[in-house]
Amino acid sequence: MGFLKELSVVLGVLWLIFVKAYSTIEGVVSIGGLAPIATTSEDFVCATLDWWPTQKCDYGTCAWDHASLLNLNLKNPVLLNAVKAFSPLKIRLGGSLQDKVIYQTEDKPKPCTPFTKNPSLLFGFTHGCLPLSRWDELNSFFKESGALVIFGLNALHGKTLHGTTAKGPWDPSNAASLISYTFKKGYDIYGWELGNELSGTGIGVGVSSETYASDTIHLHNLVQDIYKGVETKPLVIAPGGFFDAGWFREFLSKTGGSLNAITQHIYNLGPGSDVHLMDRILNPDVLDSGANVFSNLQDIVKSSGTAASAWVGESGGAYNSGRNGVTNTFVFSFWYLDQLGLASTYDHKVYCRQTLIGGNYGLLNTTTFAPNPDYYSALLWHRLMGRHVLSTVFNVTNKLRAYAHCAKQSTGITLLLINIDGTTTAELKVEFNVTPTRSNKHSRNRHHRSASNLHHIKQFTENVREEYHLTPLEGNIRSRVVLLNGKVLAIDSSGQIPVLQPVQINASDPIKVAPYSIVFVHMPNVALPACR
Repeated sequence: MGFLKELSVVLGVLWLIFVKAYSTIEGVVSIGGLAPIATTSEDFVCATLDWWPTQKCDYGTCAWDHASLLNLNLKNPVLLNAVKAFSPLKIRLGGSLQDKVIYQTEDKPKPCTPFTKNPSLLFGFTHGCLPLSRWDELNSFFKESGALVIFGLNALHGKTLHGTTAKGPWDPSNAASLISYTFKKGYDIYGWELGNELSGTGIGVGVSSETYASDTIHLHNLVQDIYKGVETKPLVIAPGGFFDAGWFREFLSKTGGSLNAITQHIYNLGPGSDVHLMDRILNPDVLDSGANVFSNLQDIVKSSGTAASAWVGESGGAYNSGRNGVTNTFVFSFWYLDQLGLASTYDHKVYCRQTLIGGNYGLLNTTTFAPNPDYYSALLWHRLMGRHVLSTVFNVTNKLRAYAHCAKQSTGITLLLINIDGTTTAELKVEFNVTPTRSNKHSRNRHHRSASNLHHIKQFTENVREEYHLTPLEGNIRSRVVLLNGKVLAIDSSGQIPVLQPVQINASDPIKVAPYSIVFVHMPNVALPACR
C-alpha cells in the first residue's frame, strides 16, 4: 500500500512536469493602427567597430583577437558579405580608446605607434595612432560594403586631467586634419561623433556639460567650414556616454542647435563576469526596466526645443566585453531584440550594437567571422521592421514580448514576438485598434482596451502571412547555431549569407510561438491608417 502511495506521488509529479512542459496560453495582441507612436531612422540597426587591441583582457580572458580597427582583416569575404547584406549598415567607429587616438597627418608624418598595454594609464593603454594608410583601407572597405560610417573623434585632445575630470577646451587641430583629409579623398562619412563615455562623471574621466557643449559647437563649426558648399553634410553627434539626466539636459540646452543626434550608451545587464547573466536576460522585470533610460532621454529631447534626435550610440548589454557562452549565443537575442523594440518605441532613431565583431558580444564570431545568432536577428529586423512604430499591447504574460511596426519596403505590418518562457507555447490572434484615444502610448500591461474598441482590419488579395521562426539548435538557448523555420542558418563555402526564407501561413490561423523562440510575422495584406 505504501509503495502504491509513493508511486502515485511520483506519477503525480511527473504529470505536473509534463503539463508544465507542454502548456499553452492563448491571447490577443492589440495593435494601434490609427497613427504611429514613434518613428525611427530608415536604417535603425547599427553596429560598432572598436579600437581594442589583442592585449585587451577582462576577467582573465582576452576576447578581441584581431578585431581592432587597426588590425581587422578587411579582406575576409564573410565580413564583406555580412555588411553588404544590410544594404546599408550603419557602422560606428569608436570605443574607450578613441579618446587616446592620434591621427596621422599629411603635413607632419610622424612615426605612427600602436597602442601599448600599460595598466597605470587611463583605460590601461598608451596613446595609439591611426595611420592614413589604414584609414584609406577602412574607407575602401566601407565603400565596397555600402556602410554608413559614424566616426568617433578624440574629445580629450588638448585637455588636461585633474583627477577624474578633464578641463580646458578641446583642441580640434588633429581632428580637423583627419576631417579635411577625409573630405579631400572623397570618403563619405555619415556622422562625426565627439568623445566616448565622458558625460556625467564619465568612465575613467569626465567633462562638464558646459565645456562639452562648447566643444561640440566647435566641431559643428569645423564640419560646416570643411564641407562648405556640400548640400548634405555629415551629422554632428555627441556625447556617446551613459545617461545622466541633469548633465544631458544641460548639455543639450547649451549646444545652440549645433547637434544632430544625442547618443547614450547602454550596458544595463551589468558586468560580463556575472554568473547569473542569463537569468537576468530571461527576467521580464529586468527587460521592462530597460525602458526607463529611453523614456527619460526622449522626454529631454522633446522638451529641449532642438532638432536633435535620440540615438543609442553603443550597447553591448554586459560591459567588459560581454560573457562568452551567453552574449554570443541565442539567448542574447531575447535581450537584443527587446532593446530594439523598446528603443524604437521611445523614438530613438538609431541603435548601435557593440560590436559587429570583437569581444564576446559581436554579431560575428571574433575568430571565424561566422555570424552569431544576433546577426540574423539584426538582419531580420533591418529587412522587416519599418520606420513607423505601432502601439502594441499583450496583457496575458510579460514573458511574451510584442512589438509592431509598419512593414519595411512592403505593404502591411510586421509583428515581432519574443517568448522568453521555456515551457509555454503561445497561440495568438491579432486585433487592430483604429479608434482615436487620448493616449496612444506603448504598453504591455497598463493600457488595456475593451473589445468594443478593437476592429479586424480588412485584408486584401491573398489571405496569407509570412512567418520567420528563430529557434536555437536542439533547444539549447546557449547554442551559437540558430534555426530559421527549422533549418540551420549558416554561411556557404564562399562566405555568402544564407537566404532568409519565410513560411506562408493562412492569415486566419493563430500565430504559434514556441517556448524560447522568436517570431517575425509579416502581414502584407493588413491596411492600417498609420502605415499609409
